Amino acid sequence: MVKEIELKVPTSYADISLTKWLELQDALENYKDNPDAITAIMLYHLCGLDPKYLKNISVDDYTLLKTELEGFLSNTDLPMQMIITVDGIEYGFEPNLSKMSYGAYADIIQYKTLNIDKNWTNIMSILYRPIVHKKKDMYSIKPYDGILRPELFNNVGMDVHLATLFFFVNLLMDLLKCTLNSTMQMELAPNMKSILERSGQLIPRLLLSPEEILQR
Repeated sequence: MVKEIELKVPTSYADISLTKWLELQDALENYKDNPDAITAIMLYHLCGLDPKYLKNISVDDYTLLKTELEGFLSNTDLPMQMIITVDGIEYGFEPNLSKMSYGAYADIIQYKTLNIDKNWTNIMSILYRPIVHKKKDMYSIKPYDGILRPELFNNVGMDVHLATLFFFVNLLMDLLKCTLNSTMQMELAPNMKSILERSGQLIPRLLLSPEEILQR
């Protein structure tokens, strides 16, 4: 008798919590060079398919599962969500980064890099704070007091987390391009200008693009 297997297949990043995403990344770390193992791990963590049943499913079902996952996992067009709801409470993204409090800024830069890892929920807890006043698309959030509640963001969908990360990646890339363009128009000594131009072209290559983040 064939055992029936009930699977819950995610259809978007919104269906994947940060906790599940981090567990998946940890599991994948040990199998970078084994495509079959990678597929089995992804189907287990994202769909709940126990690896021992993988060889028993039909080719059509296997292909369908992979197609469903690949349909959104390669998507980098994730809109930034300025307002999110967590446990029935609305949280707003820092409305004006140029006016961020020094305390919030200092607490973010202590992590040195922006990446979805064990520190990411702390950063999200700084950037997203309870909304205290809202009128149409305008809102104000609770002043930063240094008290973090990172656990709030563990069950938030990866559509929110990745969109926030991509926002900063794209922002930094734009700033670097502007800096490079300004440098090329400045009257500098030839040797200095050459050095700055090469640096401006090199830095974006060292940064992970949204596509590279998803591939990893």
